[in-house]
Amino acid sequence: MGTVLLFASMVTGADTHLTADDTIRDLLAHPALAGLGRLLLPWDDRSYDDWMRLRHVGSLLPYHTHVDPATVVSALNHIIDDVNNGETVFYDFYTDEEKKREAAKANTGLFFFRGKPGAPFAVIAPGGGFSYVASVHEGFPYAVAISQQGYNAFVLRYRVGSGGADATRDLAAAISYVFRNAQTLGVRTEGYSLWGSSAGARMAAAIGSHGVARFGGDVLPKPSAVVMAYTGHSDCSAHEPSTFVIVGDQDRIAPPSVMERRVAALRKAGTEVEFHQFSGLGHGFGLGIATSAEGWVRRAIQFWERTMRSSRGER
Repeated sequence: MGTVLLFASMVTGADTHLTADDTIRDLLAHPALAGLGRLLLPWDDRSYDDWMRLRHVGSLLPYHTHVDPATVVSALNHIIDDVNNGETVFYDFYTDEEKKREAAKANTGLFFFRGKPGAPFAVIAPGGGFSYVASVHEGFPYAVAISQQGYNAFVLRYRVGSGGADATRDLAAAISYVFRNAQTLGVRTEGYSLWGSSAGARMAAAIGSHGVARFGGDVLPKPSAVVMAYTGHSDCSAHEPSTFVIVGDQDRIAPPSVMERRVAALRKAGTEVEFHQFSGLGHGFGLGIATSAEGWVRRAIQFWERTMRSSRGER
């Protein structure tokens, strides 16, 4: 009687899509994701259970809820399709020399989800308490939604384990890289937006408040809009970009009251703000599939579009 391989890989070729029944091993070994697999996953300093199925990927994200395996897998398959279509999906914004000088920069970079050539871009900073990067839940799925509306979207893989200062410097370096290489990348720099969730929202909001150069980047315009999801960030400046804010009414990590105070301060300073508090939700709900928050990303895109029209003097 032959041996039964209970965990046989379901991935066979570069054009094969992942499913929720595939494993971490299948993801890491997928031919289209060669060299990228570990950058897709959240943790830098942990080993993974190779046989864990992707339907349980939420167990890797302790600060997050409502992780939808079908959405995670669909976004990963979007990357696989782009690779198989000959697209470059990952860009280093630090040079090899910079990475050699500072080993912590080794796992940084930008995943690119293309919209229409010449369209504005968004940079998305996922959360994870500056301990991990939750791109699979609140990075890649957002980028898919944004690119499907014709806009270009980048998902930031930033340094973890050293707090918000280094991570924010990574975001500033990434924005600077996109501006310097806008023609090659095929993106328009006017009217760009920054999106962040939890820790990532702190980063996006800090640059929205103080500019890219404050954090070691180039002297550049502030974003047209900042999209902030469930963060306790409270700092603000006299000149803030238009800001879209969401939070769950049961969030104990970033309580709604903290976000409400920042919203009030922004409005007092004359900043355009759209604020949504969703019922029955705690922290880290991502797209909010099958919850009261489902559809918020589309609202945020519409808000961003209004800020771009306003900056051009349009209605």
